[in-house]
Amino acid sequence: MSIFKEYEDKIPTKILDELKEYTSEKSISDAKIKKILESTMQEYELSTVEPGECVGLVSAESIGEPGTQMTLNTFHFAGVAEMNVTLGLPRIIEILDGRKELMTPMTEIYLQKPYSKGQDIRKLALSIKETKLEDITSEFVISLADLKIEAKLNKEKMKDIGIGENMVLNAVSKQLKGFSIKLKDGILILKSSAKEESLNEIYKTKEKVKKVLIKGVKGITQILPVKRGDEYIIITAGSNLKEILSLPEVDPTRTTTNNILEISEILGIEAARESIIKEVFKVIESQGLNVDIRHIMLVADTMCSGGLVKGITRYGVVSEKSSVLARASFETPIRHIINAALVGEQDRLTSVVENVMLNQPVPVGTGLPELVTKMTK
Repeated sequence: MSIFKEYEDKIPTKILDELKEYTSEKSISDAKIKKILESTMQEYELSTVEPGECVGLVSAESIGEPGTQMTLNTFHFAGVAEMNVTLGLPRIIEILDGRKELMTPMTEIYLQKPYSKGQDIRKLALSIKETKLEDITSEFVISLADLKIEAKLNKEKMKDIGIGENMVLNAVSKQLKGFSIKLKDGILILKSSAKEESLNEIYKTKEKVKKVLIKGVKGITQILPVKRGDEYIIITAGSNLKEILSLPEVDPTRTTTNNILEISEILGIEAARESIIKEVFKVIESQGLNVDIRHIMLVADTMCSGGLVKGITRYGVVSEKSSVLARASFETPIRHIINAALVGEQDRLTSVVENVMLNQPVPVGTGLPELVTKMTK
């Protein structure tokens, strides 16, 4: 289509492709297509940013202002204990700080067919949930006479999850070294191979044995199969993306977690940037607020520009600012000023913050051009 060729350098490729698709489905005359392209170009030019526009300030205000109206809440999933989702301001803070430990880590697991149609979904969900020894044991007893630990297995629970006695024996043997382990009449008996062991050590071992992983994915504490549209997905409390993506029943192209640092580690920085945009947008939308996605994109770009996810904190993005005054304006000012003085650091006053502090015109908008004249002698 030669009409579209004319506009290749005037309109972004993505918008052009969408227009091509739209016009190819309908029989539209060339004159009309030209009209559509003209008005699209005008619309696009109006939406671009003026040179010297203080985009950072506008973004900060645009996210900060509705952020103050957010409710501080966690959403609870009905019918599942310990399954909450952090929403509102706490979640926004969590994302923008680039936190490693989340209040409520979650994974949305999309499945391959036939599981996505609901076949054996409960069985699959239970096989993903981590099962520790304490989950399938009715009681733990310490025999003081011969310093043994006895764990009475709960047959019904084991049958439910699909765990056999040999599986328990193998898992415990693999993860506990220096113990002789036997299974007799549904009771797991552990005795230390060491000649002498104090009662204190035995108690410590008992607590350690309770946490032995028998089956499932480590870190997935709760599971909830839900129907979305015409397919079933599994929502989990806890996150372990690496192991979940390696399961054959899982659709790896759509499965996501709300832990951005984990995404960055496994799928790379571009995926993490996309995830920041989606997660922040999801929170803002769920609160019924409206923020232009470009503001969120700018924040995500700032956090990911160095190839690692850095939070907007004094240890993250702020620590990289070249200006001493800008770093000092955020937190711990004395420390920044003293450190800069010790190494003789210079501040070129090239950004907004430091010029505001010194009551000078900021280098944005009309403050951007500088006038240089040659004086006659």
